[in-house]
Amino acid sequence: MKAKVYLVGAGPGDPGLITVKGKECIQTADVIIYDYLASPALLKYARKSAELIYVGKKGDDHTLSQDQINALIVEKAKTGGTVTRLKGGDPFIFGRGGEEAEVLFKAGLSFEIVPGVTSAIAAPAYAGIPLTHRKLTSTLAFITGHEDPKKEETSINWAALATGIGTLVFFMGVKNLPKITRQLMDHGKSPDTPVALVRWGTTPRQVTVSGTLETIVEKVRSAGLKAPALIVVGDVVNLRPTLKWFEKRALLGKRIVVTRARQQASDLVRLLSDLGAECLEYPTIKIIPPKDPEPLQQAVKNLPTYDWIVFTSVNGVIHFFEQLFAAGKDVRALSRMQTAAIGPATAEQLRKFGLNSDIVPENYRAESVVEAFKEMNLKGKKILLPRAKEARPILPVELTKMGAQVDEIPAYATQNVTENTGDLTKQLEEKRVDLITFTSSSTVKNFKALLPADNFKKLMQGVTIASIGPITTDTAKQLDFDVHISAESYTIPGLVEAILQYYQETKK
Repeated sequence: MKAKVYLVGAGPGDPGLITVKGKECIQTADVIIYDYLASPALLKYARKSAELIYVGKKGDDHTLSQDQINALIVEKAKTGGTVTRLKGGDPFIFGRGGEEAEVLFKAGLSFEIVPGVTSAIAAPAYAGIPLTHRKLTSTLAFITGHEDPKKEETSINWAALATGIGTLVFFMGVKNLPKITRQLMDHGKSPDTPVALVRWGTTPRQVTVSGTLETIVEKVRSAGLKAPALIVVGDVVNLRPTLKWFEKRALLGKRIVVTRARQQASDLVRLLSDLGAECLEYPTIKIIPPKDPEPLQQAVKNLPTYDWIVFTSVNGVIHFFEQLFAAGKDVRALSRMQTAAIGPATAEQLRKFGLNSDIVPENYRAESVVEAFKEMNLKGKKILLPRAKEARPILPVELTKMGAQVDEIPAYATQNVTENTGDLTKQLEEKRVDLITFTSSSTVKNFKALLPADNFKKLMQGVTIASIGPITTDTAKQLDFDVHISAESYTIPGLVEAILQYYQETKK
């Protein structure tokens, strides 16, 4: 197919605000050229084979100049395939997307514009500031706070803005804030006009500083507020105390490391993000099939000989059914068997394959399964236990004591992940991590192995440790972690609830 370039608005920072079309462009691109304000989280949608090129565009610190970026887009497009140019906000609102499109037209290259949610709308909305309001204003203007320095004269009609527009939104104006406020007041805007600056709008780092035209410069200076930030001028700013919602989130600004395997991290990341946390994904383990699949394949063939099948994790369910389907069988092969599942998440995964568990213990530990089986006669019963190769031995040992024949079969294994170790260590050294979550003993062991032993204690100073339950907590303590949070309900929601409760109590 003919080469094509998509100029895509990546939205204001919250990766959830990417458009459906924008996400599709990322997923299908052969080359992605992205800038500073495009959320890195969006790159997870890229194909593994895609070429990712960072081109900066941070204030005065540009990895490439605009002319060089234009040339790069043309160069990559001429090699064929699909190029996605990922730009913060909307490409046609102070995003220089028009200039890039002109270059593509002159080069005879096919292109499409994919609008994005502009920060001019999103950042004030997340700060609780509606840009228009029937009782306050029906007019709105977007203005650059940083005009082209090559211009001999300003093209901004300050008199018209000061007296004729209800709400003003300035992009890239933090450095020029004194000039902007002075121009507006000199041209008739009241010094008492409300003003707000929103930095890193829609992200967990969002900070808002409010004042008036007369006071805002000093307030921003005192707060140490720097770019990137939007400036909102107008009476609508007075609605912020009533309408602000995003900055009320309990974990806003907390930077939390998620060590869970990437395939399973989404629920934890989503729940923490919904509470305002910035999640740093550093998976320490990867779930992989067992080195030797033959024992599980043989167990699947021999299913009619088993009385019970016990699942101890979501992974165990998934990998067992993969082998079941690979053997040409389906859930009917389990029709005469009874099932047990540790925890609601495992039971829910089992339901997705059409099976309700006969036993779901109240507490989500192997000991609880043992306790539940004490009410049953297991003498001579045959139990299939497909689970992690590295799992604790208590379950097969205790069930065997009850007279059962237990076939413990490796259904999957965990593998250490060492990617981004340097970046993780740097984050800890710079004290940019508030909390680390551990969801299993293996995540604890592998996380500890990533860190330099001689610097471990120093790296952990001031970092809160949260564990999903007592087994994981014991492992962490044995490895010299100070555990501050241990969930009472050994589930992802339970862990998040424990983290939330911890921070609420520390605020008292």
